[in-house]
Amino acid sequence: MTIRRRVVHWGGCLGLALGVLPAASVRAQGGRDHTPPNIIVFLVDDLGWQDTQLPLADGPTSWNRRYRTPHQLALAASGMRFTDFYAAAPVCSPTRVTLITGQSPVRTRVTNWTQREDEETSEPFPLLLPPDWNRNGLSPHPAAHAFTGPMLPQLLHDVGYRTIHVGKAHWGAVGTAGADPRQLGFDVNIGGSGAGQPGSYLGTRNYSDGTASGRFRDVPGLERYHGTDTFLTEALTLEANRAIDDAVARRQPFFLHLAHFAVHTPIEADPRFVQRYLDAGLPPVEARYASLIEGVDKSLGDILANVGRHGLTANTIVLFLSDNGGLAAHTRAAPLHVQNAPLRSGKGSAYEGGIRVPLVVKWPDHVAPGSVSHAPTITDDLFPTLLDLAQVPDAARQTRGMLGRNLRGLLTGTGAARSPTVANRPLLWHFPHFWGVNGPGIEPFSAIREGPYKLIYFYGAKRYELYHLGTDLGETTDLVATQPVDAKRLAAHLRTALQRAGAQMPIDARTQRPVTLPPLR
Repeated sequence: MTIRRRVVHWGGCLGLALGVLPAASVRAQGGRDHTPPNIIVFLVDDLGWQDTQLPLADGPTSWNRRYRTPHQLALAASGMRFTDFYAAAPVCSPTRVTLITGQSPVRTRVTNWTQREDEETSEPFPLLLPPDWNRNGLSPHPAAHAFTGPMLPQLLHDVGYRTIHVGKAHWGAVGTAGADPRQLGFDVNIGGSGAGQPGSYLGTRNYSDGTASGRFRDVPGLERYHGTDTFLTEALTLEANRAIDDAVARRQPFFLHLAHFAVHTPIEADPRFVQRYLDAGLPPVEARYASLIEGVDKSLGDILANVGRHGLTANTIVLFLSDNGGLAAHTRAAPLHVQNAPLRSGKGSAYEGGIRVPLVVKWPDHVAPGSVSHAPTITDDLFPTLLDLAQVPDAARQTRGMLGRNLRGLLTGTGAARSPTVANRPLLWHFPHFWGVNGPGIEPFSAIREGPYKLIYFYGAKRYELYHLGTDLGETTDLVATQPVDAKRLAAHLRTALQRAGAQMPIDARTQRPVTLPPLR
């Protein structure tokens, strides 16, 4: 296996060094020739479970009927949609780090969003302090307050992939090496930095808010569009397609990580689409929000059309997903309690609105068109899955001990789809921080889901809550008192999971000691 990896890696490097085009196929572990699949991870920022025309509940909702996302509908019609897919965290950086490292936030200790080097981004919370977490996010080498380890783009690069990042990175804090995607294994970086949002979506403003304090949010690498009326979503799409064209010319399989800044704040109107929502009578801020959503959908269609023009559709795996739940506690005109309905609350929250997100996977000739998975799955699962689908040598060793599971069997409908290792294994969340916005469940918490049950522990209130998501998706009825056996079982599992993972606990401001999860009595 080691020899095979060297052949693939050095063969690709030798071809590039001599100006010879790399081989179009490599030897698979089973001995048959195969053409490595192209991989597109299409990641949308702050896109909620209901911020799409695609139904993910039992049927279409008023939110599904509000938005126009035909390309997401088409993607699901040709692939698999996941109704119970979760972000690794209720805010962005932890989920993004998990996606390219395969490690849960509880293990990377990147448990909150990052900003400037060594900057604490947790907001004050009564009687609780955040732990000494990895405030600098990811790093390509050992560094203070940062996590380092094998990363998906580097592993794919090493077996001959052209690795491309376009859009929001937000893996490493501004001022650190991890802020540059090229330090994390990407061959190409367009727009990625340590910033978590753009200064502006407007080319006429050079994608900047123009203030000295906010210049770190300027989007790099898009100078050719400065002073034009090209919306940021469109500029990133044009550059992503340019990078695909280049990879095809090089005859390399490509890994495209297209991570749009939309639909994150600032909520600025995409002029190509906003008028239809204003004409429908939406409040201006809701019309602007809807236009951002439709702009992202057009981007998806444009990317897939370009893949088709190159004749690569049949050998391209596409994942469409979000990094955390939708905005609910600010910037929107709709009442807080309905913004992500039927889910409760939104970004930053322990409730479903903060962590349940869309996922659609298309893999021609492998994933059944129009298929649906109700299995609880999470961002942690994507790293081992993609390593396997790309046939990276030693993938099993690289993912040993991770909390995530390989979803190949679930995607292809083999026996593994019914395996309890995927369907019934626990999912874990750990967010010992306060996002700083008031809303239901937006406070320091840990949570676990096993089957239909979800248990949350809120550190500030020192309170457990138990919900049966199969009958109460909106988490309206706490079952701790009426189902004590289930509550105690999950509480014990949650404590054990956190202990095994070495979770950093919030600090009691009075004693300066980490708090503990009490047993449920």
